[in-house]
Amino acid sequence: MTDSVAQAIIAARQNNGIAQTINIDQYPNLLAMLDAAIKTYPGRPAYTSFGQTITYDELDNLADQFADYLHNQLQAQPGDRIAIQLPNVIQYPVVLFGAMRAGMIIVNTNPLYTPHEVEHQLNDSGAIALVVLANVAHNAAAIIEKTAVKKVIVTELADLNRAPKRWLINSVVRYIKQLVPPFHFASSIGFREALALGTKRQYPELNPDKDGTAVLQYTGGTTGVAKGAMLTHRNLMANALQGVEMFASYGFRDGEEVMLLPLPLYHIYSFTLSMVMMMGGNHCVLIPNPRDIKSLIKDMKHYPMTAFSGLNTLFVALMKSPDFLSIDFSRLKMTLSGGMALTQDTAHQWQRLTNSAIYEGYGLTETSPVISVNPGTGNQIGTIGVTVSSTEVKIIGDSVNGGVGEEMPVGERGELFVRGPQVMKGYWQRPDETHNVLSGDGWLATGDIAIVQPNGYIRIVDRKKDVIIVSGFNVYPNEVEDAISKHPDIVQCAAIGIPNDKTGEAVKLFVVSTRKTLTEKEIIDFAHQELTGYKIPHHIEFRDDLPKSNVGKILRKDLRAEELKKTKS
Repeated sequence: MTDSVAQAIIAARQNNGIAQTINIDQYPNLLAMLDAAIKTYPGRPAYTSFGQTITYDELDNLADQFADYLHNQLQAQPGDRIAIQLPNVIQYPVVLFGAMRAGMIIVNTNPLYTPHEVEHQLNDSGAIALVVLANVAHNAAAIIEKTAVKKVIVTELADLNRAPKRWLINSVVRYIKQLVPPFHFASSIGFREALALGTKRQYPELNPDKDGTAVLQYTGGTTGVAKGAMLTHRNLMANALQGVEMFASYGFRDGEEVMLLPLPLYHIYSFTLSMVMMMGGNHCVLIPNPRDIKSLIKDMKHYPMTAFSGLNTLFVALMKSPDFLSIDFSRLKMTLSGGMALTQDTAHQWQRLTNSAIYEGYGLTETSPVISVNPGTGNQIGTIGVTVSSTEVKIIGDSVNGGVGEEMPVGERGELFVRGPQVMKGYWQRPDETHNVLSGDGWLATGDIAIVQPNGYIRIVDRKKDVIIVSGFNVYPNEVEDAISKHPDIVQCAAIGIPNDKTGEAVKLFVVSTRKTLTEKEIIDFAHQELTGYKIPHHIEFRDDLPKSNVGKILRKDLRAEELKKTKS
């Protein structure tokens, strides 16, 4: 880092009471760290889903049973991979910790994947077991014979609810709502049956190496097919400890917090957040389907939440609901935003309606994921906050003649590079792709354009590959979207660059509006009030919806692909 950047980063942490470093050596590995938390808070509620809560000691017992099954029945060996294809149900943490205790590597798998996507991930990871929700098992069943999976463990939504509620929920889902398509596996077992086979809770106690892979977290990255980021025990343990340090700035107290997690645990954002909460013996309320805004608001009313996590599109959808203002926000200490840029209009509206701030953070799958976040002691909307403890960043300008770009000082833009204990070991079985983003001395190229401000807070300008070049000027989609989303009739918008004979590229804006009579001219007139001329959209397309990832992030790459297809046709 240049001296100015390094000094600004250090000063920002110091000014907000954030420790400069964390002590990873206080635990031998991630498993020991989480087991310590489980044993410290045995009677505290740990996870809730579908109205059923398990305490930390119940989680401990169930995880032991599952570890017993994996070791003695499946005969899993340390280092074997197990794919978990579950939404936010309490079976997920049971499977996660049980598999870790058996020495297996976790392969987080999206339940919404197509058969082709499931096949790729199972084969790429070499998973020998799959834990899948019955509702989506038909997709895996279609391709399972083409993989190395030896056993499929099938669970139904309410398998850890107590009878008779378990029978009622599972019967309604399967027979009345008919949400479980037919499927067949040559070798499968029910989740509850697997637990019953492990009631002796006997398996070897393992002591994994800190630098051993704990999780394969798949990501599309910037190019190519999905690849598994190898997140080690050190990586995940570091990010959990970094999170605990940062969460103290929000006034969190051990054993007293309740966080609603609407984003899925198979996504690294919620995955690590849940571990941060566990470290303090706190309670995570899992939301299986965040797109069901009515049910989400019902849960927000029912549980006295002190923390909430989400992303911009979810916040907007919630605030559009007429029932949103009936929620009691009096105990809410923090709302965390990640996954995509938070617009200033959304942040200000949330603050006004809830009397509680949204704190924007930033991270990547490859960094476990948190790099920076706005602390409770100094929230600055429009930035991604300050780097978490033990984390370095540098800003690299454009390269000259194909060489390495120079480090930029405070206030100058360039690509953001990060180094810290949370940075992945590399991509699973892809040394060339690893080499493209990760240097030998541990610096990861994020692919994001950023500025370190004089006060040490970082501002993301945009994804490097998303920058639109108009007549030689850089136009950053986040800036365009942030400005135009302030229009009262616009719910969502996304900006991309399309070819233009005169300017090289022009800005095209995709808009979702609450008013069907909204015109292009009205949007352009509004844009002129917010943006300089070359940033004004030249093309506007109205949509009923925009393509989004499984966690609700708007996918500009899909919009660009659609435009490219139009050009070729």
